[in-house]
Amino acid sequence: MQGRDGSMSEHAQRPRARDVGLVLGTMSSGALNSITDVADVRVGHVTLIEGSGPLRRGVGPIRTGVTVILPHGGNVFREKVPAGLFVLNGFGKCFGQEQLEELGLLESPIAMTGTMNVGIVADGLAEHAMLANPDVAVTTSTANVLVTECSDAYLNDMQGRHVRQHHVLEAIEKAVAGPVVEGTVGAGTGMSLFGFKGGIGTASRRLPGELGGFTVGAIVLGNFGRRDQLTIAGVPIGRALADWNPTEPLPEKGSCIVVIATDAPMLDRALQRLARRAALGLARVGSISGHGSGDYIVAFSNALRFPHDPDESLLTLQHIPEGGRLIDALFQATVESTEEAVVNALFQATTIDGWDGHIRHALPLEQTVDLLAQAGVIG
Repeated sequence: MQGRDGSMSEHAQRPRARDVGLVLGTMSSGALNSITDVADVRVGHVTLIEGSGPLRRGVGPIRTGVTVILPHGGNVFREKVPAGLFVLNGFGKCFGQEQLEELGLLESPIAMTGTMNVGIVADGLAEHAMLANPDVAVTTSTANVLVTECSDAYLNDMQGRHVRQHHVLEAIEKAVAGPVVEGTVGAGTGMSLFGFKGGIGTASRRLPGELGGFTVGAIVLGNFGRRDQLTIAGVPIGRALADWNPTEPLPEKGSCIVVIATDAPMLDRALQRLARRAALGLARVGSISGHGSGDYIVAFSNALRFPHDPDESLLTLQHIPEGGRLIDALFQATVESTEEAVVNALFQATTIDGWDGHIRHALPLEQTVDLLAQAGVIG
C-alpha cells in the first residue's frame, strides 16, 4: 500500500480560483488563502492510492485517505478550544458529535475520512490522545475524539477500510501550519463533486482592522452535487458543461464536511451560529443538501483555551459581542471562505480512476475559465 501526503508539485499544474482571476466575494483573503491563515492551525494528510481494475472486495482498488485539522500546535486534550457543530443534513456518521454539542469544547484533532474508515480513524485519534496523555482513562477522564466522513464508494474499495491507525498518527505528525495541499489528497482522494473529481479545498478571509483584524478560514471535504447544479460566481457552469464527458445522472446523495476556524474569541453558542452560515456558502455553489447527503459543519476558535484541569473555580475571559458589524463580518467571512474552498477543491482536483472502470474527470479548467470570462466574472 502506498501512503503519501501529496506534494505541492503534484497540483502545481492546476491553478486555484484566484490564480485565474476569479475573486469570490468582497472581503480580503489571508496571506495563504487557507484555513492555516488562522495562526497555529495545522493540516495533515495521508493519501492511499493502490491498484486498478476490477473491484476485489476488501483488497482494492484503493482510493482513500485521512485528513486531520489541529486547532493549535499544543496538547488539545489539555488545552481545549470552544467549538460548535451544525448538522445541515444528518445522513452521516459523525463520531464524537454528542459530547461536542453537550460541552461545547473540542479536545482532539478533527479527522475527515471515507465512511467505512470512521471507526478505525477514531481508534487512531484515541491512540494519539493516550500517547500524548498517559493519564487518559486512568487517573483522568476519557478523551472525546471527533471524526467526520464522506463516502468514497464510487472510486474506492470501501469494504477494505484501508485507513489504519498508523495512517492517522502519520497525518497528525505531518500536520503543518503552512500551505495546504488541495484536491485529490487525504480524505479527498476518492471523492466526487458535481459529477467531477472532488476532494479537499480551503480558503480564508481577514476582517479589516477596525473590526479587530480577525481571520476566518474554511477547509472543505467536497463530495456532493449533480453536474447541472454546479454554479461558480453565479454562472451555471455545470449546465454549460453538460455535454463534456457526460456522466450517468445520479441522485444528489453525496456529502460535505466543512471545518471553520477563527482567531476571534468566540464561545460555542456563537460558533454554532458561525457554522450555520457555512451552509450559505455551500448553497452559493449549487448544493441543495440532498436527501442522502451528510453535511456536517464544525466551527472552532483557538483564541480561547480551556484547561483540562483548571486551577480556579471561575474562569475570566473576553469574547466578542454577538451584535453589530463584527458578528456580521464574521458571518460574511464564513460564507465567502466556504464558497471559495469548494471552488478550490474543484480547481485543484485531478482526474482519477477507480474500480471497474469508474472514473472521475477533473473539472475542465480551460472551458470553465472561458465560460467565466464570457459571463464577465473574470477579465
